[in-house]
Amino acid sequence: MGTRPLSKVRWQFLPDLTADGRIIFLTVAVRTFAFGSLSVMLGLYLASLGLSTAAIGAVFTAALAGSAATTLAYTNVADALGRRRVLCLAAGMMAASGAAFALTGSLPLLILVALIGTISPSGKDAGPFLSIEQAILPQTTSNQQRTLVFATYNLVASSASALGALAVALPGLLGFGALAGYRLLLGAYVVVALALILLFAQLSPEVETVAGGSGKRARVGLHKSRGIVTRLAALFAVDAFAGALVVQGLIAYWFHLRFGIEIGTLGAIFFGANLLSALSFLAAAPLAKRIGLLNTMVFTHLPSNVLLALVPLMPTLPLAVAMLLARNLLSQLDVPTRQSYTMAVVAPDERSAAAGFTSVARNAASSVAPVFSGVFLAVPALGLPFMIAGSLKVAYDLTLWMTFRRLRPPEEEA
Repeated sequence: MGTRPLSKVRWQFLPDLTADGRIIFLTVAVRTFAFGSLSVMLGLYLASLGLSTAAIGAVFTAALAGSAATTLAYTNVADALGRRRVLCLAAGMMAASGAAFALTGSLPLLILVALIGTISPSGKDAGPFLSIEQAILPQTTSNQQRTLVFATYNLVASSASALGALAVALPGLLGFGALAGYRLLLGAYVVVALALILLFAQLSPEVETVAGGSGKRARVGLHKSRGIVTRLAALFAVDAFAGALVVQGLIAYWFHLRFGIEIGTLGAIFFGANLLSALSFLAAAPLAKRIGLLNTMVFTHLPSNVLLALVPLMPTLPLAVAMLLARNLLSQLDVPTRQSYTMAVVAPDERSAAAGFTSVARNAASSVAPVFSGVFLAVPALGLPFMIAGSLKVAYDLTLWMTFRRLRPPEEEA
């Protein structure tokens, strides 16, 4: 009594999607595979070119700042020019960025390419892809399955990023030297970006912005939800700044500096970390259905931030890895719930603008942080980025809950 049949439980992780939705799931998989691989090797690649930790932090900052700038630029015109067209353009810039990083070791050129292109030092989405896909996804499923779709979307992304992190060991296994192996991975990054262009071109006109069922173009930009989105964006910016202090690329480099481990071991560690993040997405939709989207966002995020601050305090590599893995098991439950909550509390014709605005706020805030991380890493044993990030994230969680605890999405009003 009171239990669900097994088939019903399984169905909770198999959302109904249109053909466009399935293409979006495929694009996020191949893209985050490339981003996951890039993030693990990027710090080591730049160091092999002779860059200092401060210079590496500057490149990471430029990459995150560039992601914010391109997200703002592309999402502002996506509805007018067409989402498919803008996504193809962004994929083209991603290919150009990978090629440029493989061909130059000049710090000014690397920073310039990071600013105008698409490079991810975090292992997560960079550029406008996530914002535009986030606006498309509610149009590929029902309102009742919206959170489940976002959870599954992030599950696919995190799983692919985990496999990408694991793939960094392949060039070494094939006999390539370190620098040649890094450049081989950058070449694969370019190939993935070119494949994305072909996939985005297969999307139907149904992914474009329309107002209701009238067939008219939706009103572009924020209007009646501006206040809500502004407050959300401000809080998301604090969380993003804290998260960027410990992006995956910098964590990988910190483990290398602190414990002397090499790229093969780093790949295995971040495969496990991303796999646990992926598994955590399975719990997001059912947990949100039981306790609410906002409560899921906050009360799973809090303990993960305590674990984050404990990572540099561990005296041995196994204990530090254990803290990192435990943190990753909880840290991503807020991602699909945050996306679903944002899309739920704004009008349908504001979703693209809301996704872009909140993404820009996050990216802009995160673009500043790696400069500080690069300086803090001069003394790896202190682990300052971990402790500062954990403290800021706890403050974000508590403020978010106090500010929005009375604003519920439509499905929770009853």
